[in-house]
Amino acid sequence: MLALITGGSSGIGRDMAHYLDSLGIDLILVGRNKDALKEIKNNSKVNVEIYDMDLTIIDNVYKLYDKVKDKNIDILINNAGFGLFGNFIETSLDRELEMINLNIVAVHILTKLFLQDVINRKKDTYILNVASSAGFMPGPKLSTYYSTKNYCLKQTLAIYEEVRRINKHIHISALCPGPVNTNFNKVAGGHFNLKSASSEYVAKYAIDKMFKNKLIIDPTIMMKLGVFFTRFTPTKLLLIINYHIQDLKSRKK
Repeated sequence: MLALITGGSSGIGRDMAHYLDSLGIDLILVGRNKDALKEIKNNSKVNVEIYDMDLTIIDNVYKLYDKVKDKNIDILINNAGFGLFGNFIETSLDRELEMINLNIVAVHILTKLFLQDVINRKKDTYILNVASSAGFMPGPKLSTYYSTKNYCLKQTLAIYEEVRRINKHIHISALCPGPVNTNFNKVAGGHFNLKSASSEYVAKYAIDKMFKNKLIIDPTIMMKLGVFFTRFTPTKLLLIINYHIQDLKSRKK
């Protein structure tokens, strides 16, 4: 088998690469840190191709697809993404547009083009889109990030229902973790108050559940309970709660 992972140079993507390597699955890794990608490649037992590309630039997404479209990929993992803390009227518009390009547009393009290529396959094929528990709710002071993950999650669910009626060999999943111990805080400019799950645990859990055809993959009981209770929380109260959670994060830089 062959897996393509975006955001494969660090965090969950890197640890997914390590775990897939242990399963004997060849890899195509995409990321912006060429040295980190090389290190993963040099320490892997399987065949690894690396592409240091910035997928916030949409033209690069199409270039990536052109490079890999004939490689008979079995697993697509759309993992690349980042967040940005702050009030909407104060945060950088340019940075938010980069986030939308990476968290939404790149995922949309790669998922669509990959699906069009494999829709008639008669062997098991997997798509794992990395969303977030943020995809279930609004997030004041992290509004654009939450919005992108809402899009990623809901789009993935809709595609799942469409595709399962056409081809039972294509398996689509959304990973929706809560806080994970990665570089997310540093990039976003905030700090999680809740205990973070280890990236290694989330990566292994996600891959195992993907292979078991789990649609929504939530690695922790705490986040499962949190998402469950949001169903019964009035919207305005949920907004107040989430505002204070994000406000505490942004104060602990």
